[in-house]
Amino acid sequence: MSAIVADRIERHAAVDRVFHWVTAASVLALLATGLLPVVGLKFPWVLVHWVSGIVLTLAVLVHLLRSLSWGKLCSIWIRWRDLRGARAGKYTLAQKLMHHALSLTVLITIATGLPMLARIDSPFWERDPYLFAAGTWGVIYVLHGLASLLTLTLAMIHIYFSLLPEKRTYLRAMWNGWITRAELPAEHDPDRWPGPQR
Repeated sequence: MSAIVADRIERHAAVDRVFHWVTAASVLALLATGLLPVVGLKFPWVLVHWVSGIVLTLAVLVHLLRSLSWGKLCSIWIRWRDLRGARAGKYTLAQKLMHHALSLTVLITIATGLPMLARIDSPFWERDPYLFAAGTWGVIYVLHGLASLLTLTLAMIHIYFSLLPEKRTYLRAMWNGWITRAELPAEHDPDRWPGPQR
């Protein structure tokens, strides 16, 4: 193993990086196709919107199954030591909070978006706008819109912080999968998360 490769710590496996970028592309496509028509930009958005929603739903399901079966939840869960200001393990408190907030808003958009598929025609089903009563549809639409706006806000915050010079290590790790041992002590406790060598 070369000295350069030995100095690298794997932060994100390839499958996790693919999930991140597929999710990012799906969320951005959903936000664009869902919100741009509201502000007056007219284009054929329905097909792209629901297909992106299905892709996002499948990606989230695979991620949930991987996280539960591989025991990854413990690395992202908020613990008392995180709240007491202890140095981070694999994820900082800010990263954990962002993950949980985005998880909540995305899950709400999925849970409300899937029933909304009944209101459109597709090659796989015929529309049924009477699946729910008008009041129930109203609640579904309000929750979907609110969760979408919160997702947009969180995505903007996430992108902003990923572009800050002091956080670009994380951006590179989400692209290439690794950080260096020299970068580890800046925000992480090497005793809590040394990471596997590549």
